Amino acid sequence: MTPLVGQFRRVVLKVGSALLVDRARGRLNHAWLAALAEDIADLHAQGADVLVVSSGAIAMGRTVLGLPSGPLRLEESQAAAAVGQIALARTWSEVLAHHGITAGQILVTLADTEQRRRYLNARATTLKLLEMRAVPVVNENDTVATSEIRYGDNDRLAARVATMIGADLLVLFSDIDGLYTAPPAADPNAAHIPVVERITPAIEAMAGGAASELSRGGMRTKVEAGKIATAGGTHMIIADGRTKNPLKRVADGGRCTWFLTPSNPATARKTWIAGALEPRGTLYVDEGAARALQGGASLLPVGVRRIEGSFRRGDAVTIRSDSRVLGRGLVAYDAEDAARIAGRPSREIEPILGYPGRTEMVHRDDMALGD
Repeated sequence: MTPLVGQFRRVVLKVGSALLVDRARGRLNHAWLAALAEDIADLHAQGADVLVVSSGAIAMGRTVLGLPSGPLRLEESQAAAAVGQIALARTWSEVLAHHGITAGQILVTLADTEQRRRYLNARATTLKLLEMRAVPVVNENDTVATSEIRYGDNDRLAARVATMIGADLLVLFSDIDGLYTAPPAADPNAAHIPVVERITPAIEAMAGGAASELSRGGMRTKVEAGKIATAGGTHMIIADGRTKNPLKRVADGGRCTWFLTPSNPATARKTWIAGALEPRGTLYVDEGAARALQGGASLLPVGVRRIEGSFRRGDAVTIRSDSRVLGRGLVAYDAEDAARIAGRPSREIEPILGYPGRTEMVHRDDMALGD
């Protein structure tokens, strides 16, 4: 039994260039995008957080600049992205504003989700937009990314973003309605796979097919995205995006492939913090803070008695009282600044440090406590 789209609280939608751009005219497919905006508005009205990972900047920019078809040199791609990103952002803003929804643009590079410090900044910005009921529109920053420092496709970018913000569903809209046992265009006996319980080598072997001129992705990158998403506690769908209102179609039971995860974003994140990261220091807390943490609170500076170790913002640290280890967490300050505000109320952070830092030394969402 597969879940229902309407039951998810935080959804990431990935939209590819081949869907956004009409190849014949080299222009944005406005009617299709307006219909997708209707779907987003319906989901948003149900209370869900929605984030869009949108391709299309290079495809739109190359048309405006009159660049020929075929592969582009790096500097041509970057120039096309610089021109196309303006038009793409404006279009998303307009179609969502029609439904009373504010759009926010976020341009990222590989380092923004792979380096802890930049990851935390990107995550905090995105979560604040969602808290304010905006729809962030994310794209890779193709104006500065090079082949050595890029994702290369928005499928994996979407999966990274989904796990970064704790999304419980990722939908990859494509030009095919899911995963097949073989490329259906080449094999008439290819069978559609409605549910993937676990991504095995056999499932990976089924992925194939080259990307179109307008997009970089293919089924292989979608399955790789599925591995990232499900490991982070996010369910994923591959669905046909070529029809109008493609999300409604999926919600109404349209054919697609579900990649299921046995976990959830919060559990997966806490498991990662608890076991996959090497602590770089220790925060010793008083007994009042220890009790508050066990009750589900964040760790505030006022509850920290002393600091040990050399760590940077975003590093994992051990949290302990004098008598026992309480757990681990991702610290919001460098060791030097953490030591300066330890034992002080949060309202004194800015006067002491000279900048308005995080209220919490370790937020409860970035903490994994022991039993």
